[in-house]
Amino acid sequence: MGRTLGERERGTASRPWAPGGFVRRILVVALAAFVGGCAAGAGSVTTDMGSSVAGTTPSGTFGSAPPGEGYYRHITGIPVADEAGRPIRQPFLGGFNIPRPQLIDIDADGDEDLFLQESSGSVMFFEHVPGAETPFQWRTDRYQNLEIGEWYRFVDLDRDGDHDLLAERPFSYVRYYRNDGTREDARFVEASDTIRDTEGRAIFSDRQNIPNATDIDGDGRMDLLIGRLEGTVTRYEETGTDDEGVPLFELVTDRFEGIEIVAQIGSLHGANTMALGDVDGDGDEDLFWGDYFEPGILYLENTGSRTRPNLRGEPLPFPTQEPIRTSGYNAPTVGDVDGDGDQDLLLGVLGGAYNPNTTTADNFHYIEQSRPGVFEHRTSRFLSMIDFGAETIPVPVDLDGDGDLDLLVGNKIEQNDTQNGKLYRLVNEGSRTTPRFRYDGDMDVGGGYHLLPAFGDLDGDGDLDAIVGTWSDQLRVYRNDATDGSIALTFVDSTTIALSRGRNATPTLGDIDDDGDLDLFVGESSGTINFYENTGTPQRAEFTLISDEYGDFDVGRRSLPILRDADGDGDLDLYVGSEGEGVILFRNDGSRSSPSFVETVRLDLDDTSFAAPAFADLDNDGDDDVILGTGGGGLWLYENRQR
Repeated sequence: MGRTLGERERGTASRPWAPGGFVRRILVVALAAFVGGCAAGAGSVTTDMGSSVAGTTPSGTFGSAPPGEGYYRHITGIPVADEAGRPIRQPFLGGFNIPRPQLIDIDADGDEDLFLQESSGSVMFFEHVPGAETPFQWRTDRYQNLEIGEWYRFVDLDRDGDHDLLAERPFSYVRYYRNDGTREDARFVEASDTIRDTEGRAIFSDRQNIPNATDIDGDGRMDLLIGRLEGTVTRYEETGTDDEGVPLFELVTDRFEGIEIVAQIGSLHGANTMALGDVDGDGDEDLFWGDYFEPGILYLENTGSRTRPNLRGEPLPFPTQEPIRTSGYNAPTVGDVDGDGDQDLLLGVLGGAYNPNTTTADNFHYIEQSRPGVFEHRTSRFLSMIDFGAETIPVPVDLDGDGDLDLLVGNKIEQNDTQNGKLYRLVNEGSRTTPRFRYDGDMDVGGGYHLLPAFGDLDGDGDLDAIVGTWSDQLRVYRNDATDGSIALTFVDSTTIALSRGRNATPTLGDIDDDGDLDLFVGESSGTINFYENTGTPQRAEFTLISDEYGDFDVGRRSLPILRDADGDGDLDLYVGSEGEGVILFRNDGSRSSPSFVETVRLDLDDTSFAAPAFADLDNDGDDDVILGTGGGGLWLYENRQR
């Protein structure tokens, strides 16, 4: 059941804040009045897999999706450039926080493709297209819809010449997917829910550790290497198969090659990752180790041979010429990234003992073997995309008064300033029908985390003022002093509007009672909605708390409300983003002056741990498209396919 504005509860009065006051202008949550239209109802999400032709990216032009139900996701579609004007190749990948990469040639075309795990349970696939402007092109976020738990490893477990897959099955079992396709066209089927030893006992690998498998001694039988929290490596060797053809393994040793990794912080050990590869070109496999308490990666050179490995030397920070340092818990993969015939490294940073907040964006490193034995660090952002760290919240608004929509993007925290977040400006250098965004610095609204402005004309002068939420319980009020239609904010007050409980304020403005002024809804960390009625005037706003549990809404955690006419019936509906529950639409079954919100549907968008929606008609076709902020620090872009 919905709740009307007449059902006031726990109300407290607040003071008017603005000298001169506030005027109504019907616009909602940072969207200018000319951005309108109806959002799509529930429907399927179509993912643009795109072309594999060299020189292209896996997305068509925004606005070109075929008509239908639901939303169509674009990875490119709308051009985005950095502040220097350089194109961001795959802008709407969504950002990375804990990338776990692996390079393998999955399609037997002679180059190594990229798989990457960013979230639990699924693995992304990037096809390698040598010679293209975007050499590693996104194809899917859920490769063959495989459930992979917390880690994965492609290995030829049954030694038939194609790649099989090992993956974590909750909790800490080793699942086996057999490739029943071909080297050129892999098709994975679950062959066993867990790998077992010769006694039929399940083999466990702690789910925070990423193991590996290879024929380490060249005897034609696979070896399974599992890192332990103690810093040692357990080795199992294949002894045969069971009646279903699933390999069985026998424990060889719990101290393979005497390896014992001691971290730089005292003698601590922790979660770890392993990668194997012949990085020095001598015909045997060397070992790389990442550890929660290790700020870089460690290199153990195999000084033996293909049949008699020797990994007993001192683990060395890598590259030895200039070791990489991150926040720790680094996941390496070895492969020929640039197609020059030698082995390079990609390194994902999961974040360990050295403050993961400092690597929320610079966390996917490329280390090139520029000549034999010489490794050079090339980039900390191997894939070109929008990535502002973590938990981005987009706000479409006309920043420069030119009649088209620009973007503000707030983040959780800056990796180079772990006391504050930012509001990044992306100015639209295109038009209302064909946007083209470029980074343009940031908007100064003071310090703090999780900065989120709601824009509206609050003092009756015809321009957009702002109420800014932060991680705290107080909301800041800003007056727009620009005279040319742009936005130039001046701080006014931060004491008159405050949450009665909870933190992480996420405001949205709209005239919910049709009395000519803008009212205020505020989401917060517990998942409920706070409603403040504007009991002032259009020229002098005064926000009065009516309820801190408005409508009994509860989306679990981190409510992010947006008032918007979703169904085109002339009244304001309510979208609510969340942490873990996606975006939920509460339709207004009441009226413009007496709303009654009813939970209708969860928008059929891709799953993400953090969903911060913004709605705007980006292609000027009369309906609302979706820009979704994600936990990974980037943006997802959806075209509304209804016409």
